[in-house]
Amino acid sequence: MALIVQKYGGTSVGSPDRIKNVARRIAKFHQRGDQVVVAVSAMSGETNRLIGLARDISSNPTPRELDVVVSTGEQVTIGLLCMALHELGVPAKSYTGGQVRILTDSAHTKARILDINDAPVRKDLDAGSVVVVAGFQGVDEHGNITTLGRGGSDTTGVALAAALNADECQIYTDVDGVYTTDPRVVPKARKLDKVTFEEMLELASQGSKILQIRAVEFAGKYKVKLRVLSSFEEEGEGTLITVEEDSQMEQPVITGIAFSRDEAKITVVGAPDVPGIAYKILGPIAEANIDVDMIVQNVGHAGATDFSFTVALGDLAKAKKALEDNMSQFNAKAIEIDDTMAKISVVGVGMRSHPGVASKVFETLANERINIQMISTSEIKIAVVIEEKYLELAARVLHKAFGLDQA
Repeated sequence: MALIVQKYGGTSVGSPDRIKNVARRIAKFHQRGDQVVVAVSAMSGETNRLIGLARDISSNPTPRELDVVVSTGEQVTIGLLCMALHELGVPAKSYTGGQVRILTDSAHTKARILDINDAPVRKDLDAGSVVVVAGFQGVDEHGNITTLGRGGSDTTGVALAAALNADECQIYTDVDGVYTTDPRVVPKARKLDKVTFEEMLELASQGSKILQIRAVEFAGKYKVKLRVLSSFEEEGEGTLITVEEDSQMEQPVITGIAFSRDEAKITVVGAPDVPGIAYKILGPIAEANIDVDMIVQNVGHAGATDFSFTVALGDLAKAKKALEDNMSQFNAKAIEIDDTMAKISVVGVGMRSHPGVASKVFETLANERINIQMISTSEIKIAVVIEEKYLELAARVLHKAFGLDQA
């Protein structure tokens, strides 16, 4: 008997028929004697519909009330899935994040999980029930409903697996594993049998939509065995995300290519070139709970410098307001915005033992006359910001240049 945590995304539970299909899959695990905990997302499109309702009422809804609204999508799914399981003769019980007591901080719309009370879940499992938990949500210490950000159901699933010391956490989605890049953009992309947590974290942070970043962080930190599978295919091993590199095989130079279209570049023009200027510019951004990605500070001339950084497109308006409200703190001449940016990254632990990866990236893009505007590197990643209109071309040529195309 194994304890398995499964997570099903919005497309997997996007209709009554798909919910019934998920129930049949869960029933097979239950019938063979496994203990099963399930975390589910809202039905596909439901969260966007709820956000749209909120926007129809208020152009800038308060984060607390927005969380109250959008968290209802998962509540519908858990009830329907339990009904479907009951129809199959499988005992099942649903829980909202608050009922399980998934304790989070109070950062509404981007909350982080602090603790999980696993006692009620274990009690139901020991009684032979499948436990179905609403993903994407929790409560803070004051009892306020919180949500974990887009893709937060992944984090719920992994956190439950960690709290319960599960044998495996299975992430079911609309693809059958992790690919070398998005096959909708590069048809010759290949499915990976294994990928390290380190690589998956970079791929997720650089734009791969397969798993939420925090879910991968959680899995790596607590050594949760993680597998990505398709909810629409009965067979297949999916992609196993592992802690260790496979020392028995020669590592490829590049494991995958990730990209993000939703990037915006903000440039603070003519800021004083003095110690502390970066803090004065980025301090208000941090206080607004906005993540900054790439940062470039140009060489100063005549006592002034330009300071550029990127944020997610969805945070652009909030970031712009935070800067404008604090212009007096850094005395810049202007704030320039470019919302036509995209980021593309090559990722692979093989970079550690293969020099020349950066030059190959730059040469490949230069041959296509694609201009690089910003560059960021880590030990296993090279990321560049380019114009969004060149993104798909860049993905295809880099994929081919590093030998990732299917034979």
